[in-house]
Amino acid sequence: MKVTIDEKSGFCFGVVYAIEMAEEILKNDRKLYCLGDIVHNNKEIDRLSKLGLEIIDHDQLANLSDCKILIRAHGEPPSTYEIALKNNIELLDASCPVVLKLQHQIKEGYEQIKNIDGQVIIFGKEGHAEVTGLVGQTEGKAIIVTTKDDLSKVNFEKPIYIYSQTTKSPAAFQNIINIIKDKLISIGKNDELKFVVHDTLCRQVSGREPQLKFFASNNDVIIFVSGTKSSNGKMLFSSCKIENKKSYFISDINEIQEEWFENALTVGICGATSTPRWLMEKVAKFIQKF
Repeated sequence: MKVTIDEKSGFCFGVVYAIEMAEEILKNDRKLYCLGDIVHNNKEIDRLSKLGLEIIDHDQLANLSDCKILIRAHGEPPSTYEIALKNNIELLDASCPVVLKLQHQIKEGYEQIKNIDGQVIIFGKEGHAEVTGLVGQTEGKAIIVTTKDDLSKVNFEKPIYIYSQTTKSPAAFQNIINIIKDKLISIGKNDELKFVVHDTLCRQVSGREPQLKFFASNNDVIIFVSGTKSSNGKMLFSSCKIENKKSYFISDINEIQEEWFENALTVGICGATSTPRWLMEKVAKFIQKF
């Protein structure tokens, strides 16, 4: 049985940057706070915790002062920076450049569209760290759309600017765009309203979906390694499952079942943008023992 690790899987550059920054600081400092999970993978968080990284939430942030806190790749809303300034907190900003660019775009777009009584729509997962940071650029007034049912919150009589969380599926984003277009046509407002689509998907992430589909279709069994909190992981696993019914989602080796590999000649191991390479290698070694 041949076991192959997908070369394209694993940390995106934004996550790599945040983790490398944390590791570098922890070489000299015994302790470093991180606002929220530095990556949506418990095994990697456990590894960094042993080095001295401590995950805190926003409630804890408000009660801290005179310390260092790492901002992870997902980015933060303006309120976080205001609290840090007030409490004399040194922020070590590892926000992904792609996310920072999107925050700037949304802030600019919001300033424009509020002058014409319009709406900002963010296609993403409510409560997700990146989305929270994006909504913060609009004074909390952006409309979060996760499914087509959420479009009931949109006033189609008003102008619309739409953006997407960077790690969402291109196909899912396009589907929401098409539904909005169809709605505008159906009410006869398509030419009268300003509907502007901003392509804000991360190409490094969105490019993985077609590549991963090819990888899944060329192996008898797929083992997808990801943390359960990862939105990107859920999206990419879904794509694998469509291409290969024998695709299995795991977070660690204790979830692997030997019967999955009956009559399998090739096994492909892949993961999310939050899946560390060392964990996929650990899974590969475990499977090779069968």
